[in-house]
Amino acid sequence: MSGLGRIRNKMKAEKGITEHGTRNAVHASRKRRYALSRYFSIYAALWKNSVTRETMFKGNFLMWIVVEVLWFGLQLSFIGVLYLHTDEIGSWTKWQVVMLVGASHFIQQMFQAFFLINCTNLSELVRTGKFDFLLLLPVNTRFVVSFRQVDLGAFVNAVSSIAVMAYAAWRLHFMPTIFHMLGFLALCVAGILIHYSLMFLLATISFWTVRAQGIVWGYYNLFNIARMPDEAFPARGVFKAVFTFALPMLLVSNVPVRLLVNKLDSVRPILLLLAMSLVCFAVSEFGWRASIRRYTSASS
Repeated sequence: MSGLGRIRNKMKAEKGITEHGTRNAVHASRKRRYALSRYFSIYAALWKNSVTRETMFKGNFLMWIVVEVLWFGLQLSFIGVLYLHTDEIGSWTKWQVVMLVGASHFIQQMFQAFFLINCTNLSELVRTGKFDFLLLLPVNTRFVVSFRQVDLGAFVNAVSSIAVMAYAAWRLHFMPTIFHMLGFLALCVAGILIHYSLMFLLATISFWTVRAQGIVWGYYNLFNIARMPDEAFPARGVFKAVFTFALPMLLVSNVPVRLLVNKLDSVRPILLLLAMSLVCFAVSEFGWRASIRRYTSASS
C-alpha cells in the first residue's frame, strides 16, 4: 500500500473513532437530561401529594404554623430580656443577634420543609416493612426516602423569619448588597445540607435498632445551639470545638449572618462551613450504604 493510501486509511479510522466518541457523548448527555427530567417529574408528583395531604387536614396545617410563630416569638423575647442586662455578647449587638436568630429560624424551617418529616419517618418505614416497597421502585431509594413529603407550613414560617431579619437590618441601618444576599443563601444551603446529612445519618440507626426516632428528635433539639453567637463560648473550649467540628451547629447560622453583616475577617469560616457540609454528606452516604447492605427486609 502506498504512503498516501495508509494516510487515507488512518484518517478514516480517526474519523470513525471521533464520530463514535461524539455519538457516545451525545447519548450520555441525553441520558442525563432524561434522568433529570424523570426525577423532576417524580418530585413534582410528591409535591402534589403533599399539597393534597395538607388540604385534607387544614386544622393541623394552621395549628403548626401558629405554634412555630409563638415559639419564634419566645426566642426573640428571650433576646430582648437578655439585652436588658448587657449591650453586647462578644462583639454581637442586640439586632445582630436578632438577625442571627432569624437566620437560624429560616434555616431550620427550610430544613423542616424538605427533610425533617422524611428523616423521622425512616424508622417507621423500616419497622413496618414499607421500606421494602421503596426498594422495589425503579428510582434512587435515598431520593425517595428523603423527599417523600413536604411540610408546606414551614415555608410560611420561613417568611416570618425573613421579615424579622429585614427589620433587624433596618434597625442596624444597613442594606445588604446582592452579593451578600446571594452568599448568605448559598451558605444557608450548606447549613441545611449539614442538618440533613447528620439527621439522615442518625435516622439510618433504625436499620440496626428497633426505633431511632428518639435519637433523631434529640438531634433536632440541638438546633437551638445554632441561635447562639459563637463568641458566647470560650474560643478554646470543648463545647465550641464539638459544635464546630463534630456537630457543626455554630457554623450553620453564624457564618451566613457574619457574611451578611460584614463580620467576617477572612474566608476561612466560609470554607470551613462548605467543607463540613461536604464531609457530613459523604459520611451520611457511607452510613446509608452500610445500613442498606445490612438490611434484610421486614419479611426475613
